[in-house]
Formats: sequence, structure tokens, C-alpha cells
Amino acid sequence: MQDIDELNESKLFEKYSTFSLIKDFKARVIISRLLFLSFSLFLIVLFLPWTQNIQSRGNVTALNPSHRPQNIQSVIGGRIEKWFVNEGDFVKKGDTILYLSELKSEYMDPDIVPRATKQIEVKGQSVAAYMDKVGALDAQIFALNQTRKLKIEQSENYIKQSRLKIESDSIKLKAAETDYSIAQKQFLRMEQLHKDGLKSLTDLETKKQKLQETLSKIINAENNLLVSRNKYINAMIELTSVQNQYNEKLSKSASDKYAAISSMYQAEADVTKMQTQLSNYTVRTGMYYITSPQDGYITRAIKTGIGEIVKGGEDLISIMPSNYELAVELYVEPLNIPLIEKDQHIRIIFDGWPNIVFSGWPNSSYGTFGGKVVAIDNFISSNGKYRILVTRQDDDYPWPKELRPSAGVFGMALLKNVPIWYEIWRQISGFPPDYYKSSDLKKTKEDK
Repeated sequence: MQDIDELNESKLFEKYSTFSLIKDFKARVIISRLLFLSFSLFLIVLFLPWTQNIQSRGNVTALNPSHRPQNIQSVIGGRIEKWFVNEGDFVKKGDTILYLSELKSEYMDPDIVPRATKQIEVKGQSVAAYMDKVGALDAQIFALNQTRKLKIEQSENYIKQSRLKIESDSIKLKAAETDYSIAQKQFLRMEQLHKDGLKSLTDLETKKQKLQETLSKIINAENNLLVSRNKYINAMIELTSVQNQYNEKLSKSASDKYAAISSMYQAEADVTKMQTQLSNYTVRTGMYYITSPQDGYITRAIKTGIGEIVKGGEDLISIMPSNYELAVELYVEPLNIPLIEKDQHIRIIFDGWPNIVFSGWPNSSYGTFGGKVVAIDNFISSNGKYRILVTRQDDDYPWPKELRPSAGVFGMALLKNVPIWYEIWRQISGFPPDYYKSSDLKKTKEDK
């Protein structure tokens, strides 16, 4: 019976080719082997090295702030009168981009600069006149001082004369008093002698007359002494009067001098103010023409048309410098910023360039470019992350020449090499990447 079944089976395989595909492969054994191989491969993969990294997004920028795209503003307000460039044009430093006309009425006078110059000249002549007046007052003060000195000397001499005259009159008075005393004694003796009959009445009257004459001299001497003393007092009063008179004249001249000096300083201040205003007029006249601050390409006109009003400090046009050194700015989470330091190696992926990336095996990646950290912000950005600046690494592939600022990038900061199983465990546990410092950086810090 078994032979008949085998014969029928062979006939079926010969007659129908499809049955030849049916065969007992022992699925259980195959599945077991596949599971064993997969598990073995998984174990091997777990012990493969994995480079920890910090990933972040960013964009291309310029290393030098002056090489980054910038907007050109108008310092003054005005109205657009004429454009000299088109979007996409290349301009050199100092080339005129557009012309503005004035809006404020106080600057609309076409002869404002010559008239301001004329005002400065007239005000300068006023300053010179005040200086001449100060010089004249100085001469007048000098003359008054000289005259005052002579007048005081004259008064002092008159005082000395009066003092000497008082002394002379005092001596004369003493002499007259002495003569009176002698005459009085002589009269008394003569009177006694007349009583004794020794002298005549005529001799007595003569002595009496002599006595009266000496008395008259005393009175005259006293009168002269009083006159001399009055003259001395008058001389003293005259000296004080002369001093007061010339002090008043000198004070008035000094007051006029200081008033002239004050007016001169005020005129000089006005001249300085007018010179500043003239400089402002001149500078403002040059601001009607908006020029390019550096060589570059006109990228976009923010204000367009003819006759449009613009305010002071308002953006007019954007320009991209022609010469620039590219850099990349990346934004790192605050949790990872302690792991970033200067000169750290960064792998960069630029938007638009084909790449094959293995984040844990950077050496096996394709289309990535090397960079190094040159700056780390000390304050957090508006997006809640810290910005780092990365430049091209000299010993790596050069960055694409077609790169332009503002292009998107994806960066990976390379950290420590660990087994894959450790990285999986770290990710599941939510721990940060391991921090490390390269041997070069350690040596550098040790040298320092």
C-alpha cells in the first residue's frame, strides 16, 4: 500500500510541476537558526563603538559681523526722488543707491549753507568788536590807575605840607606865648617901678602897649594854627575823596570790561553754535544721497517707488557683501551647553547637499563637513537655546563654494566613544551624554 502511494506521488510530481516546489524544509529548524543568528548579531552590534553627539539645527552666517547681510537706513527723513540701482546689481563702496529730497521746512532753503556761513562771519566781527572794546577798557583802566596814583601822591604831599604848617604854627604860637609871658613880667616890673617913682608913666604905657602886641600875636598864632589844622583835615578828606572817586571810576570801567568779556564769550558761543549748525547743514546735505557702505550685491529694495516718504532710521534696502568668510551658528539646548567648548570638533550637514549620515559613526558618514567651535554665547537666545559659532576646520574637506548665508544646517558635536549598549541604556534612562576633553585640550590647559 505504501508503494502505491509513493508511485502516485511520483506521478503527480511528474505531471504537475507545481508539486515539485512543495518540499519539507523543516521550518522549525530554520526559524531557530535565524533567531540564533539574529540574537548573535544583535549582541555583536551592542558592543560596537558608538560616538556620542549633540545634534542641533542652525543656519549659515558670516564670521565677521561686517560681512553679514545688512539693511541700509536713511539717517534723515525724506522723499525718494530717484533710484540708481536695481535688485541684484553689484555696487562698490561709496556708489550712490538712491536720492532723497528734503521734507523739513527749516532745511528747504537752497542757499542755507552760504547764508549760515555769512552769519558766522558777521558774528565773528561782533566777537572782534567786543575784543577791541575790552582792549580799550584795559587801556582806560591803566590810565585811571596812573592818574589815581599821581592824585594820591599829590594829596599825600599836600597832607605833609599841612602837617609841617601845623608844626610851624605851633612853634610860632609857643614863641608868641613866651613873648607874652616876658612882656607881662616886664609890665609888672615897670608898674612896680612906676609906683616907686623910678619910671615914668610913658615907660609904663610903652610896656603895656608891648604886652598888648604880644597878646595880639598869640591870638594871631592860634588862628593860624587852627587854619593849618583845618587845611590838614581838608587834605585828608581830599585824599579820601580822590581814592573813592577813582575807585568808582575803576569799578565802572572794570564792570564795563567784564560785561564786554561776557558779551564776547556769548558771541563766541553763538559762533560755535552756528558753526555746529553749519556743519550739520553740510552733513545733512550729503545725506540726501544714500550710498553703499561696502562692496556687495543689492538683494532687496524694502522701500520702492518714486515719491514715497521714509522716516529717519527706516530700512531702505538690503545688501549682501561680496567678500565674506562663512561660519555656522547652531543653537544648543541649555542641558548640553556645558559639554561644548572652544575648538571642539563639529560635523555639519548643509541643506541641499546629498549625504548619508550615521550619527554614531561619523567616519562612515558621507556628505558631512568638519568645523570647530570658535565662540559660545554667555546668554540665552530668544528661542531658549544657547548659540555657538562654528568655522571651517582646516584639515577637513572644504565647504561647498555654492553656500550662501542663511542656508539651513544640521550640526553634530562629537563627544565620547561608548558601546552601543551603553548609549541605548543612556537614552532610555534620560541621562545627558558623557562629558570629556580631548588630550590636545588637556595639554593646552596644562601648558597654560
